[in-house]
Amino acid sequence: MKIKTTIKLSFLLVFLSVLQINGQETIYNGNPDTSFETARKLAFNQQRKQAQDTLLHILTKYPNYTDIRSFLATTYSWDGDYKKARKEFASILDKDPKNKETWIAAIKNESWGEFKFKALEMANESLKHFPNDPELLYLKASAQESTNNPLEALSTIESILDKNPEDQKALDYKSSLNQTLRVNTVGIRSAVDVYSDVFDPMQFHSLKLSRITKYGSIIAKLNLSRRFNENGSQFEVDLYPRIANGLYAYLNLGLSKSFLFPDVRYGAELYKSLPHSLEVSLGFRTLKYSTTTNIYTGAIGWYTGNSYWSLRPYFTPGEAGTSSSAALNYRKYRSNAENYISFTYSMGTSPEINQFQFNDSDSPIINLQSQRFNVGYYFTTNKNKNTWGAQFDLAHQEIIFDPGNYFWIYSVSLSWDLKFK
Repeated sequence: MKIKTTIKLSFLLVFLSVLQINGQETIYNGNPDTSFETARKLAFNQQRKQAQDTLLHILTKYPNYTDIRSFLATTYSWDGDYKKARKEFASILDKDPKNKETWIAAIKNESWGEFKFKALEMANESLKHFPNDPELLYLKASAQESTNNPLEALSTIESILDKNPEDQKALDYKSSLNQTLRVNTVGIRSAVDVYSDVFDPMQFHSLKLSRITKYGSIIAKLNLSRRFNENGSQFEVDLYPRIANGLYAYLNLGLSKSFLFPDVRYGAELYKSLPHSLEVSLGFRTLKYSTTTNIYTGAIGWYTGNSYWSLRPYFTPGEAGTSSSAALNYRKYRSNAENYISFTYSMGTSPEINQFQFNDSDSPIINLQSQRFNVGYYFTTNKNKNTWGAQFDLAHQEIIFDPGNYFWIYSVSLSWDLKFK
């Protein structure tokens, strides 16, 4: 019995000794510069796990050793652990926002991780601390191109060349942008709505031609609709003028002689970028049939990583009061701004989106109850020359002339855009 007790005590002492040794090993007591050099050699010799363990060990005693934390983040980025790297870079920049090399490494980390919008956000933030810095401007231009804003990228590169016309890196990038820049687009879109009751299928088709200029985008559209066994057409123009950095507008004008469309429609909206990847807007739409309907709208959008959230309400005053509706949209981007999957959920009916009329004496219907879910998928081919899109939409809609009763609407939409110089 005494022998068994002695053996148990011996095992317990050995176990406690091991715990004590391990506890002592978690406290770094060496020379941080020597250990840092050892970790660098390990990392460059493809022994990054051992290097990272060494760097983390040093940081237990020297948490503010910036070079060590930055190199640790860089090794995470090399390994594809972009979120771990982001955390370490952020820790440095929170304490030292004037650390330019860390800004550069952090922006590259987001670009390598395909977080294009995050890279652009960080580039803009870094330029607040280092205005007109050519290295940071170059990274900004790269992020702008990646988020499908090649003209903005070209403008950023030209701002580098304004200060230093002999900058070879900027000259080469400008040449590359000019070779691939496609500022014109022709596109078609076709949609069909199928109703579970009451109505026959309805069709909508649109042909567009657009051009990107340094002042903004202009889009001309010819819209065709077949509803209630009638055909109608509408000519429409959209403008997106740039006003200032982070500020642009939306202007719209549409004309038609068919009762399927407003005789005249026009609208305007102002968009403003805010810190933390936020964007807000405020505007209106006006539809003129036999009567005039005004719609007030706005939106708040948020870019986070490669995701985008947007909430847009609509308010439509009328004799019976103000009708309201809202739509929540989520997009998950892939390689650039034209490759994404989209989900939208909306409640309520707005004549901006849903417009039912039977003849030109009918007023727009604005107080119908509706719930709608939409999923869309968009992708590019041939070096982003072609953009393809598909949407499926499911709506539960109150019947216009039978309030309280509903039908289902199943919608399918296909689109194709071709870019050219």
